[in-house]
Amino acid sequence: MVSMKDISIACGVSVATVSKALNDHNDIGSETKKYIKKVADEMGYFPNSMAKALKTNRTYNIGVLFAEEAYSGLTHDYYAFVLDSFKRTVEEKGYDITFINSSKTRSERISYLEHCRSRGFDGIAIVCADFYSQEIMQLVRGNIPTVTLDHIFNNTCAIMSNNVQGMQDLLTYIYEKGHRRVAFIHGADSSVTQSRLSSFYRTAAQLGMEVPDVYVSMAPYRDTAATYQETMRLLDLRERPTCIIYPDDFAAFGGINAIKERGLRIPEDISVAGYDGIRIARHIEPTLTTLAQNTKELGQKAGEKLISLIEHPKTTLVEQIFVEGHVYEGNSVADLNA
Repeated sequence: MVSMKDISIACGVSVATVSKALNDHNDIGSETKKYIKKVADEMGYFPNSMAKALKTNRTYNIGVLFAEEAYSGLTHDYYAFVLDSFKRTVEEKGYDITFINSSKTRSERISYLEHCRSRGFDGIAIVCADFYSQEIMQLVRGNIPTVTLDHIFNNTCAIMSNNVQGMQDLLTYIYEKGHRRVAFIHGADSSVTQSRLSSFYRTAAQLGMEVPDVYVSMAPYRDTAATYQETMRLLDLRERPTCIIYPDDFAAFGGINAIKERGLRIPEDISVAGYDGIRIARHIEPTLTTLAQNTKELGQKAGEKLISLIEHPKTTLVEQIFVEGHVYEGNSVADLNA
């Protein structure tokens, strides 16, 4: 195995200079650094991760908790793209990621916190979980640098999609298309749902729109069967809405199926809108109007913030970072002003 001493002899420099070059220190010249790295590559040098961990008191491994209740796993477009961006960001900084085991079937199941400590994770990203469970509460209080996605705890950094602004932008767009009877089938109770629902009511009030209680109901996220049933209920109303907003783009497919089953056309007879901006929704006819979340920036910000917490714990602010989305207009909301 090639060592730093071998590289120092080949380059005619000290072992300390080799170490600085391979760790990107700024107190040596760029040409010297480039030369040492080139020689190290040619000699087949590979850093000893165990030695590095002992020296830095880090494992360069980050735990990712992803316990998605619908069990759609990484086929869930939103989370898949967020995690891909997060992975790329931390890997560029020399970190690996390991998914935290969330299996409920193990005979000797240990807690999330025990799992993270046993693996020696430098930090934790809680991407999706039951944030109100005692086990998650224990984890965020466990003195391991932690970031959460779309949920705020008082003592952790949170990376949030701006759901308040997102819903305001989406409903305002629909209003400007001439719609005054807008229904909202929201997701199951969570901080994300609460933000979107409150923003929906507040924006409607600001626009002077009346929202009958029968226009607002719940269907779990990504549950097409539930949105199918709720859509059928809305279509049976004496004064049905002219537009329906769904919990997410995938769930909207259930509503679209119900509308088509009734022999109605989208958007000529009734309009629909989703939330998320998943790619498949751009390949149906008509293309789905939706609030596209910035998954790349969400993952990138989460990775950058977590690494800052790990490497600069004394100077990194514990804060909430909000990432803006944008309305993807699509063709599923009719212009009633025309």
